[in-house]
Amino acid sequence: MSSISLNLMAQAEPLQAEPVAADQLAQAASAHVGDSMSIISLIADASLTVQLVMLMLLLASLFSWSIIFSKMKSLRTETKMTAEFEREFWAGGSMQSLYNKWGAETVKSSGMSEIFVAGYREYQRLGERGYANNNDLLDAVQRAMRVELGREIDHLESQIPFLATVGSTSPYVGLFGTVWGIMNSFRALGMSTQQATVASVAPGIAEALIATAMGLFAAIPAVIAYNRFSYNVEKLVGQYEIFMEEFVSIVNRQLTIENRK
Repeated sequence: MSSISLNLMAQAEPLQAEPVAADQLAQAASAHVGDSMSIISLIADASLTVQLVMLMLLLASLFSWSIIFSKMKSLRTETKMTAEFEREFWAGGSMQSLYNKWGAETVKSSGMSEIFVAGYREYQRLGERGYANNNDLLDAVQRAMRVELGREIDHLESQIPFLATVGSTSPYVGLFGTVWGIMNSFRALGMSTQQATVASVAPGIAEALIATAMGLFAAIPAVIAYNRFSYNVEKLVGQYEIFMEEFVSIVNRQLTIENRK
């Protein structure tokens, strides 16, 4: 009886060990799937084309953020300097002293002050030559200010079109990476002899969808910044144009007073 019972116990021990081994295998499989589904591993295991797409989107995003920070700072400074110049211009002081101050190279100028300096310089130059025709003098002053206005607009709008390009093309570049990654996943799945499961398809699709996420990550801030900067630039340009009209009116009034004398 004792030998029979020992044999039964020996046969029962492997049966009890099988569930433990199955649980260990399941835990190991889940740990492996978890490691393979991390963001870094998905990017590292992606195909070369998808990796190039991700790299391109990452560089575009970094360059966009550098433009955003630099443009935000420059527009804030420009708005502050414009307000300071307007306050001094309408304070009722002499335009000659204002020209001497803001025309000096040592003074940090704004777009509006540069337009004023260009117009007043032309007014002085033609006045010293003794222009008798006031209309010609006013036209020359307006042309000088218009030329300077064009330069200031180019300066304000510099690098902003790049944000529009990133905002409009990044989602499509990311979508290209997604399509390419999913195509590779299904092609590898078709060539595999194993049974198709969600666990086998999920990593390939996940790594492809990361490209779409990176495309949106690059596009959304660029679009928001482009719209904001465009509004600020249009606002400043509107202030410049209004100032030009007011300055020309002041010059015209001064010439009329001088002619009456």
